[in-house]
Amino acid sequence: MIEPEKWWGVLESYNVAIFPIQIVMIALAAIATCLLFAKPGTKTNIVMKAFLALSFTWIALVFFLILGKELPAGYFQTSLFFIIAALFAIDIFRGKMEFRMPESGWLKYLTILLLIMVFSYPLIGMLFGHHYPRMVILGTFPCPTTAFALVLLVCALPRVDKILYVLLLIWAIPFPILIQIPQFGCYEDTIMLSIGIYGLIMLIVNMIRKK
Repeated sequence: MIEPEKWWGVLESYNVAIFPIQIVMIALAAIATCLLFAKPGTKTNIVMKAFLALSFTWIALVFFLILGKELPAGYFQTSLFFIIAALFAIDIFRGKMEFRMPESGWLKYLTILLLIMVFSYPLIGMLFGHHYPRMVILGTFPCPTTAFALVLLVCALPRVDKILYVLLLIWAIPFPILIQIPQFGCYEDTIMLSIGIYGLIMLIVNMIRKK
């Protein structure tokens, strides 16, 4: 297993190497999210799916395959994120999933809170001493991007790609419990873990209701 300092060193080198791509990607995520609130519909869904396909492709190719070769289980992670990217890209044409923010009630406010938490990943990390270039940022890092995608998929229930949903849960729940938090002290990943548990509960509730 890679040592914590070496693990953080890989993340630091990655952040420095890709700058300012992380700014561009989080800005694109913010624009797509604003569109979901302001102009929900087919075109906005295509924009969001295209962003997610681009983001997960970038993470698979650049983060894991090219600049993160020293990270453990790299080929598994690369394959996982390539598959996730492909499923989002395919749904641009298939049109099964429709992201719609809840219009009222506690789900609306919870969704807004969770999205704010995802965008605040770097700020939460700073509370634990993870300043740039140790920041974990939506759009270019796997964990906040997975958390972001899961919030959106919950909003698309029941019309979701179940395979895609499960693949995201595979990353969101066991990895922070077993690896990121206890081994590397990446405590900001409690955000992804919380969203993963929330996403799992909502999926189960939806499946029970359908029966």
